[in-house]
Amino acid sequence: MLKKPLIVQEGYPFILGAFLIALFVAWMGYYYIAVFPFVFSIYFAFFFRCPNRNSKIPVGEELLVSPADGTVMEIEENVQEDTFLGQKCHKITIFLSVFNVHVNRAPMEGTIQYQSYTQGKFLPAYKDSVGFENERGAIGIVGKHRSILVILIAGILARRVVSWKNLGDQVKKGELYGMIKFGSCTEIYIPGDVELCIKKGDSIKGGLTVIGRLK
Repeated sequence: MLKKPLIVQEGYPFILGAFLIALFVAWMGYYYIAVFPFVFSIYFAFFFRCPNRNSKIPVGEELLVSPADGTVMEIEENVQEDTFLGQKCHKITIFLSVFNVHVNRAPMEGTIQYQSYTQGKFLPAYKDSVGFENERGAIGIVGKHRSILVILIAGILARRVVSWKNLGDQVKKGELYGMIKFGSCTEIYIPGDVELCIKKGDSIKGGLTVIGRLK
């Protein structure tokens, strides 16, 4: 399983950059002004945190876990998905605020047999059209009992979708595979018969919250 440190490496340029600016400003004698970049460096460390959840991932091939921390923004039925699955699906949209953990995890075990990256706009992540217009990265996972599609979508502050996995890689349920920088949303498409275990407005955690039970 892909291991990551307490803070993912993508965060270090932001953390160290803000901290060095704070040191320079303080060295110049502007102590009160130096507080601002110092606070930003602390926030960047908080944003790029990567809590270890491997020992807490729910067991069971039929259980799908949330790919991300955040709030369930929308649940839709009979949504046609043609980029990978080619059928009608349950679609779950998860909104990630700038205070949520932003690493994303595989909802189930399987093989990545579809991967895409699309450049686009940077609309607010709560807008209905972000899945079609914003920068996004998608992976299609083929599992033992079902195939699913997960899409990471950048928001108004997010400027990059990061992937740590490649086409053909195996992933375990709850395994880290990517992240979105600074505010975003994650969509998951689930075809076939599934009992959803969440509702709109729920607060969920990636790799821990069971979002569905395959039938």
